[in-house]
Parts: sequence; C-alpha cells; structure tokens
Amino acid sequence: MSRLTIHTVDSAPEAARERVEAAQKANGFLPNLIGVLANAPTALETYQVVSAINGRSSLSPAEREVVQITAATLNDCGFCVAGHTKLSLKKLQMPEAVVDALRKVEAIDDPKLDALARFSIAVIEKKGQVSDEDLAAFRAVGYGDQQALEVVLGVSLATLCNYANSLARTPINPELQPYANPELTAFA
Repeated sequence: MSRLTIHTVDSAPEAARERVEAAQKANGFLPNLIGVLANAPTALETYQVVSAINGRSSLSPAEREVVQITAATLNDCGFCVAGHTKLSLKKLQMPEAVVDALRKVEAIDDPKLDALARFSIAVIEKKGQVSDEDLAAFRAVGYGDQQALEVVLGVSLATLCNYANSLARTPINPELQPYANPELTAFA
C-alpha cells in the first residue's frame, strides 16, 4: 500500500489534472508514479518536462533506457525497473539479453552499451566524481562530453522517479507486473 495518495484524473489537484489526463491517454492506463507525483504538481511537471528534454538528448532511445534501468536497479526501484523493462522490450525491441543484463547489473555483450552502463554506475555510485579511468573508458567507445552530461541528466531524471517511488512505496501497476524484477523492492 502506498504511503502517499495515488491520485486519479478525478482526484488529482487542479494544477496536475491536465498532466495526469495526458499521461493516462498516452499510456492507456495511469501509471501509479504519475498518481503519486500529482500530489506535488511541480514535481509532476518536472518529471514530464525533464523526460521530454531527456528524450531530445543525443543518446539513442536504447541508450537512454540503459541509463534508466541501471539507475532504477541501483536505486532499488522495482516500479521503474518494471516500467522501463516494458518500454525497452515492447516499444524499443531491445534484445532480452541486454535488458536482463541491465536488470542484474551484469556485463552486456555490446561493448558500447556496456561502457554506457558502467559509466552510469560510476556516476551514481561516485555521485558524479568518476575517475579519469571511468571517463576514459566511456570516451574510448565513442562517447564524448555531451553524452557524459546526458548520462547525468538521465540519472537525475531517474533519481526523481526512483526516490519518489521509494518514499511513497508505489505499488507496481498490474500492466507492469509481468516486467517486475522479483529481486527488487516492490510494494503491494
């Protein structure tokens, strides 16, 4: 059970209602994260605006999901892992082996995606204070300064969602349950 109210379109504060409606329409259901963030309309706005900005980064959609799944896994956010797993597998058609490796924080066969995952881990675990070797390994596969900062952008977006879900103990929607990782915290 959530510790914070999970709003619906009808119960959402007026300042959040339009954003909640749009999320429900876009997803075909209302993700509980959106219902939780509606408690603070500015937090919901931040999530949606930063999501759109992140979507314009130079990282490909699959690369952005590497950052999101890595962050959600490290931050023990079962809700976000489930949501990003569904997106990665169903919409982006990412290889199941890649998604599975991300969910287990294991090496990925694709050297560039693996370097991205390792760099994301370093950014999160070292709070941005990555070593010269971490940055060099990231650059060695073709990433540059722009992508390094876009990893920080992705991590910041994930942190908002992951921490909000942890605070609320957001239950995973039934639509996302098939993608849940039973090894991560999930709330009933």
